Amino acid sequence: MNNFKILIGFLFILTLNYGSTYAQSDTILIKDYLKTLTKTPEFRNHNNIDQLNLTADYIKTVFKKSSDSIAIQEYMVDQKSYQNIICSFGTENKKRIVIGAHYDVCGDQEGADDNASGVVGLLELSRLLNGKKLTYRIDLVAYTLEEPPYFRTEFMGSYIHAKSLNEAKADIYGMISLEMIGYFKDEEKSQNYPLGILAAKYGNKGNYITIVKKFGSGPFVHKFSKSFKATKSILTKTFSGPPALPGIDFSDHLNYWKFGYDAMMITDTSFYRNKNYHQKTDTMDTLDISRMSKVIDGVYNGLISMKL
Repeated sequence: MNNFKILIGFLFILTLNYGSTYAQSDTILIKDYLKTLTKTPEFRNHNNIDQLNLTADYIKTVFKKSSDSIAIQEYMVDQKSYQNIICSFGTENKKRIVIGAHYDVCGDQEGADDNASGVVGLLELSRLLNGKKLTYRIDLVAYTLEEPPYFRTEFMGSYIHAKSLNEAKADIYGMISLEMIGYFKDEEKSQNYPLGILAAKYGNKGNYITIVKKFGSGPFVHKFSKSFKATKSILTKTFSGPPALPGIDFSDHLNYWKFGYDAMMITDTSFYRNKNYHQKTDTMDTLDISRMSKVIDGVYNGLISMKL
């Protein structure tokens, strides 16, 4: 009986803190996803088109476990076919939120943090969203060709996707880019910044996740940022700045800005913290799976509890 009372008390506390929306990501699944994405016969870069498409097939297979609404956005670059994979929930709703992450890597390396971590976020979100009643549509989009030599070109998968939404006049409430969400450090001086003075405000430990937005962001970015932080899943800091500041637009959200959409990035700050960035040392054993799972929890619970 005492154990039962303890359980009821625990559930009551969860309800107080998170309401009925609380869900927890699965660290065992996260490890399995990371292993499958990173331990591939070839590196998933633009030169290895077959490997990229095998990775796209894997993402599609996982998505299909949670949703019947799967779309493949195929496009050609230099006579090669590349794919964005889109998994949708709440398709009966008009207003839409896009959550995206790129599955390609830069050069010959595994790209565990950059950006298998973000893709794993999409895969876990698909499981958590399965069967949930939503008041808006959510599109989870796995992009190709975010990395050089296609970064900042119209061949980026996110540019292709954002452009298609614009042409279809889709009702986009906002967009979230999951860009490197798995690397954390508690040591002093483990966190750098584009401007040294920022350390005085944000600290010099890489022990937090960052919500990155530009000056003048719209209602979606404001509401989701507040909702994400309210979950208290993980230590979170918000950074706002001009798009010209180095690093603030270093991911797929930049293409949604181009089309006037309200967009933001969730990141562990990339090379300002993770020195394995674009190196062969960017492997899954360097990631903090526990805190990475808390980021995913924050995204899910932030979305579900957010009011339009």
